[in-house]
Amino acid sequence: MGSRKGSSGPTALKKPNKLRRQELFVQKKRATNKSRHEERHRRKKEEDKDPELRRQRLEKNRPVSLDMKRVWDEDADEETLGAAVDFAQAKRRRLEEEEERQAEAEASEKAGAREGDGADEDVDSMLGSEDEDEDEEDDDDEQRMEKIRQQRLKRDSSLAPSTTSTNLDLTPASLAAKFPVLFSDEPPPTPKILVTTSLNATIHKEAQDIGALFPNSQYIPRSAHRYGHKYSVREICKFASNRGFTAVIVVTEDLKKPSRLSIVHLPSGPTLTYTITRYIPGKKLPGHGNPTEHYPELLLNNFKTSLGLLTAKSLWRLFPPRPEIAGRQVVTFHNQRDYIFVRHSRYIVRERKPTEKSVVGVDGKEIKGFEGIRVGLQELGPRFTMKLRRVDKGIGRAGSEGEDALQWEWKSKMEKTRTRFNL
Repeated sequence: MGSRKGSSGPTALKKPNKLRRQELFVQKKRATNKSRHEERHRRKKEEDKDPELRRQRLEKNRPVSLDMKRVWDEDADEETLGAAVDFAQAKRRRLEEEEERQAEAEASEKAGAREGDGADEDVDSMLGSEDEDEDEEDDDDEQRMEKIRQQRLKRDSSLAPSTTSTNLDLTPASLAAKFPVLFSDEPPPTPKILVTTSLNATIHKEAQDIGALFPNSQYIPRSAHRYGHKYSVREICKFASNRGFTAVIVVTEDLKKPSRLSIVHLPSGPTLTYTITRYIPGKKLPGHGNPTEHYPELLLNNFKTSLGLLTAKSLWRLFPPRPEIAGRQVVTFHNQRDYIFVRHSRYIVRERKPTEKSVVGVDGKEIKGFEGIRVGLQELGPRFTMKLRRVDKGIGRAGSEGEDALQWEWKSKMEKTRTRFNL
């Protein structure tokens, strides 16, 4: 009996008296919290003395997500639409190889110059100088390789790799040749967009809200009256092209909710078709605001492959290149695991409360000049998620002709590997 009273294992809490069990549970919980608090306090003291320990701990505790496990197609053709090839990494790899070749060329030139200088000297002195030159050359090579390794480590480390902006300058020449309307060298015209729906549609308000995301858009309802002419998408695109429109957006519904979004770039395509899920109108968002007529800023995040760059360029052509900063509005297309999250927000700047922390940068230090303010986002809506399903070279599925009419189409087998993504 005495040994049971002094035990501290799981059986220590199994007492017949309920009050005694509660008391033991509270004591154990207090002891656990106390030990955790002491451990955190001790660790904080050590990390204040040596910040490298904090960096190592955060690096070790970083959660491993599917985005970090993302795999790329090895030995894949970069020109193939749909190949999982990261153009940023490919360009970085080419730059590293070029740096290594330049370093080797410089080393060989130095070695040749040293051999030429030593040919006129005596044999004994030449032998001694060769040994010294070899040692110096080895040291130079080691330092150069170590510098390249350090550069690689700096390039690879990123605090938030999934939220990096898309670099449209990485677009390959083959992709620009396939879609000259999108990747033209001439400055793009001011976007003018015609928004419509499918036949017999009932989502006129939702279509207007989606069209409000894009500046200079005009919504025209598509009627299916028995005495009216049922215009096809090709006829609508021809009508819009003759009147100076640069794109046509067709919103399709299912169960009285937006289910599909087709973006047709005029005058000759391409057409990108998306599915819409989780649509929430702006008025149902908590604390929402009302959008204004200002041109918004555009954020395109995490589009890396050739198909991703095509998608990003297609969305980029729908917005004016010069946003109006006074409106403080921003439209975000964030790609994560081939799902494009669409958000329409406004920057809110206010004074910092005494209980709030100051704005910090990526390095965790306070930003000078922003000590007394706080910046937040007020969502304007609508909010929805898109997924790319099809890319046609011409105007829609019926308007594309030739063997390469269908450039890319989503298949269910593409998602068998959970760590491979198309965008």
